[in-house]
Amino acid sequence: MPKRTVAILGASADRSKFGNKSVRAHAQAGYEVYPVNPKGGLIEGLPVYRSLADVPADHLNRISVYLPPAVGFTTLAEIAAKGCDELWLNPGSESPELIAEARRLGLNAIADCSILDLGLCPRQFP
Repeated sequence: MPKRTVAILGASADRSKFGNKSVRAHAQAGYEVYPVNPKGGLIEGLPVYRSLADVPADHLNRISVYLPPAVGFTTLAEIAAKGCDELWLNPGSESPELIAEARRLGLNAIADCSILDLGLCPRQFP
């Protein structure tokens, strides 16, 4: 069975940020994790992709967003082009307009914490 895949938009090298906790949580849950941040570099030993389009996976099971709604809105076309089974809009990244537009584009938008969905708690990742 192929490994489940996730792209983390707004991934961060700062371990106190949720964009970092999500990288660690998804890796612990067995996902192949693709951190995405325009700065590039490495996060938790993983190569960082400057854009979602650069992520080499043909199919993503989920995309987890840690961006302000206005920034997230600008990424929706790229998200729709890449495709995913689930688009997780984590607390602080969602807005009614963003959710509506994501769904209009045919995305399975879920406004909730993707870390909790893994059966993990962000507090487990100090």
